[in-house]
Amino acid sequence: MSNQPVQTVGASADKIKVVLAALVAIAGVVGFYVLSDKPTIVRAAALVGGLLVAIAIAWTSASGRDFVNFSKEAVRETKKVVWPTRKETLQMTAIVFGFVLVMALFLFGTDKLLEVVLYDLILGWKR
Repeated sequence: MSNQPVQTVGASADKIKVVLAALVAIAGVVGFYVLSDKPTIVRAAALVGGLLVAIAIAWTSASGRDFVNFSKEAVRETKKVVWPTRKETLQMTAIVFGFVLVMALFLFGTDKLLEVVLYDLILGWKR
């Protein structure tokens, strides 16, 4: 994690930018539906244009920059992960399926045993 100093100056301006970005994104979506009688390319341009302008506005805010930094760090951490090989993945999957099968058989046997004990022996409700 990066150690960035806390900045409280301009917090209201950043909130305004985020709200403005949300409004522009909503305007792009509304424009997509309002222009339903226009060609698809015009509708798509309104939607994509609104979203791109919203992203550009949000990017200039502190929370937008924080999100970009978080995304970069997440990608960097993902690259550090040692992913299992195909063989290891198949072995672990087989172990999980085997365990699930054994537990299913155990629970089925326990259910049938309790059914016989409760209904046949204790209550006498033979079928």
